[in-house]
Amino acid sequence: MAKRTLIAYQSKNGAAAKTARIVAEVLRTEFGHEVEVVDLKENKNPDLSGFDNVVIGSGIRIGMWYGRARGMMKRDFTGKKLAVYVCAMRAEGKPEDVVKAWNDYLQKRIDRWMKRVRPVAQAAFGGWYKSEDDPNDNNHDPDKVRAWAAELGRRLAAPADGNPVAWSAS
Repeated sequence: MAKRTLIAYQSKNGAAAKTARIVAEVLRTEFGHEVEVVDLKENKNPDLSGFDNVVIGSGIRIGMWYGRARGMMKRDFTGKKLAVYVCAMRAEGKPEDVVKAWNDYLQKRIDRWMKRVRPVAQAAFGGWYKSEDDPNDNNHDPDKVRAWAAELGRRLAAPADGNPVAWSAS
């Protein structure tokens, strides 16, 4: 029986959406998951029943998670494996920016919002300001997303051990 995975994201300029599509493709093709991808702007409260795994993604704008993605982080994920990612311009580039983005946008939020279930994997990827087609405003690396998604797939197949797979763009 295939594992069922929900990927729920909120994105403004498209980096978190593209990341969701890449992760879904890897989980389907390499790991045989049944994957449903949900844009939280269209469905702010997706039904979690029937899913073994949940992946939450958010873009970062002015240092903040988008509201519906933040709301997803606060739900009860008991009995499910969870992964979290963010896409932010500062998540790639100078090492000090990457560390700050990781701590501010990801780790502090997980520590604050997720009390019952810890993610089995978390990642901070680059983003873009206006469009993925503008190389001057684009720090998103699809190859890094694919690598994390492959590690996530292995992690979702393994027994839970409490050690998250962290992925930084550095």
